[in-house]
Amino acid sequence: MRYSCERRESRAAARRWSERRRSSSASDDDGGGSTARCASSSKINGYCSTVVNRLKHYVFVRHGHNWKQLFRFALVGGSGVVVNLIVAIICKKMGPDENGIFYDLPFTDFNIRWYHVYSTIAFLVANLWNFQLNRLWTFRSAKHSGWFREYFPFLTVGILGQVIGLGILTLLMHPNSIFSLSQTFFDNSTGFRTRFYWAQLITIAVVTPLSFLLNKIWTFSAVRGKHGVAATTQETVESDKPTAGV
Repeated sequence: MRYSCERRESRAAARRWSERRRSSSASDDDGGGSTARCASSSKINGYCSTVVNRLKHYVFVRHGHNWKQLFRFALVGGSGVVVNLIVAIICKKMGPDENGIFYDLPFTDFNIRWYHVYSTIAFLVANLWNFQLNRLWTFRSAKHSGWFREYFPFLTVGILGQVIGLGILTLLMHPNSIFSLSQTFFDNSTGFRTRFYWAQLITIAVVTPLSFLLNKIWTFSAVRGKHGVAATTQETVESDKPTAGV
């Protein structure tokens, strides 16, 4: 009888020990899976951080000079807008009515109006202003190319932009155009409500981005050809430096 009781107690103890081992093993498995998941998540986060850092380095370090040039060009362009509008206002104040006919085109029903003339005069003055500032400050090409050598393509780009601008200006000013500015609101009662001023401003805003691209690619190519070599070398050296997180 005593032997039978001892065997039952031994079996019960063995079951309890076995259950404790299974419980401990399951706990270890859960902990290992959690550790693996944490390690995987850490790898993903590290990879994403590396990609972001490399992208920042590519955009803001290797091509930082392009952003600086765009910012400078925008500032110069902003000053050119002011010059353009000032000249246009002076022309309007001193000249005939902007909607009056300046010249009838032979054998056509079309004509050149005074606002075309005012816009062209303002363009020529602002074009010269922008060229000189871009040459000395934005692209810094004065030491690498002659004045007339750069001004000719700059003027050519400006004339192309001006032709496009005159088309836009005509669409905004012509009373029968679907894009014509409202004569009810823009009734020329004040300077703020003058149609010609707003049409000129909208035209400048549309044409300026095209002018920047063409001038950077063509007009100031001396910067890329000579001065740009030194800049590229310096950027390459900087790009080889270790970056945090890469």
